[in-house]
Amino acid sequence: MTVLEPRRVPTEPDAESNEILDCDVLLVGAGVMSATVAVFLAELDPTLHIEIFERLDRVAGESTDARNNAGTGHSALCELNYTPRKDDGSIDVRKAAHVMECFEVSKAWWGWLAERGALKAPEAFIRSVPHLSFVTGEDDVAFLRARHEALSSHPLFAGMAYSEDHAVLGAWMPLVMRGRAADQPVAATRSLLGTDVNFGELTRGLFAHLRTLRGLEPWLDHEVTSIDRADDGHWLAEIQDRNLGVERRVRAKFVFIGAGGGALDLLADSEIREGEGYGGFPVSGQWLVCKNEEVVARHAAKVYGKAKVGAPPMSVPHLDSRFIDGKKELLFGPFAGFSTKFLKEGSYLDLPLSVSVGNLLPMLSAGIRNLALTRYLVEEVTKSFDERIEALREFVPEADGADWELSIAGQRVQVIKKDPEGGGKLEFGTEIISAKDNSLAALLGASPGASTSVSIAIDLLIDCFPERMATPAWQAKLREMIPSFGTKLADDPALATRMRAEAHRRLRLAS
Repeated sequence: MTVLEPRRVPTEPDAESNEILDCDVLLVGAGVMSATVAVFLAELDPTLHIEIFERLDRVAGESTDARNNAGTGHSALCELNYTPRKDDGSIDVRKAAHVMECFEVSKAWWGWLAERGALKAPEAFIRSVPHLSFVTGEDDVAFLRARHEALSSHPLFAGMAYSEDHAVLGAWMPLVMRGRAADQPVAATRSLLGTDVNFGELTRGLFAHLRTLRGLEPWLDHEVTSIDRADDGHWLAEIQDRNLGVERRVRAKFVFIGAGGGALDLLADSEIREGEGYGGFPVSGQWLVCKNEEVVARHAAKVYGKAKVGAPPMSVPHLDSRFIDGKKELLFGPFAGFSTKFLKEGSYLDLPLSVSVGNLLPMLSAGIRNLALTRYLVEEVTKSFDERIEALREFVPEADGADWELSIAGQRVQVIKKDPEGGGKLEFGTEIISAKDNSLAALLGASPGASTSVSIAIDLLIDCFPERMATPAWQAKLREMIPSFGTKLADDPALATRMRAEAHRRLRLAS
């Protein structure tokens, strides 16, 4: 595991408290998004002065942490919510294709860094793990069959297998099939291109690379409490040193708020017009973790099912083989919960304090429109341990409750935004909000954020650094990093095949 030491700061209580630190780029939060943006900028322009501030005493401590993140390496190989049925009954694969392309871009960039020695030992953060979708019942079997047919015609999903045979599925996922009724209609798809990603370890590796590039280290235990326009048009951030109890000030030309659930409050504080009306709805989660190593050894896949009606995407049930700190684990869930915190280590006042005149109507409107979600969360929160084990047995019929224990998962904040009618709607996904003058941007939302972090970073660069992105030097560097830059992989299957093969070779993944 990569260990990062805290940035060395003055130890006198009043040291630096009246000084302003000037920088080109200020990044808020030390998760996978800030790490990714920082490495891109440092590679593209080594002269930029970058500063990163994190409220916790460690990097990747919130949504990026392995135990707070699903770690699937979201590529739409198994996530059924990315392929909804259209009104005419056909399967819409557009979102699945987009997510898959984004993840191919992520793998290509990580592979480029690994080939140069910038990311040590790729197996520490990414491993090949088969991705399966599994359904029961005639209706869902028909849906999965149609989904497989629709995806099989897309160049990025070639090689996906499909079966309704109990014996075949038993070989693919023995824990899931053992003890299941022989006459139960079942079906599954399976792709060997799937991965398990430890985004916490990846992020620590990216920060270690930043240290070698520039001696750049994040300021840990430093909380950005406010962001305001300075007199010169730049941004002035007030930052609380949580160790010494002193306040620091930083003036930056560009600010990126990648602080997970904490981004919403700072976006509102910036008072940019583009951020008006946004609210957030927090959803927490829990995992069932298998503590019987013999059972863990009998499952080697990520098996995703279908979400219940009204359930948020982060609550799609799945049985996951995970590798955390080099050890194989088996997780089931997540079970959704509710907390008014926006961060796992946040405050119960986060939600009420986020309500303002500008977002009150959208938040109330979104709440009324999502009563099914509210009912679902109430049901989930009130479930007993035995009821959670019964839910597990829908996936693993012979599961023994004595082999499992409950673990708290991460906190997510789903975006609430104004709709054209003046009300509000709940968004399940990620979105970049940027100021008109490109001087500030914030990332809001959750899944599949970490898996698509590289594409998100590129979109951020296009939005906020348009002149530099147009220069031959930046264009050439980006194509060196990511051969498909400027091209849709779906439009060039030959390039997609070459880029995937190269990334898998560099990351030591199955081809």
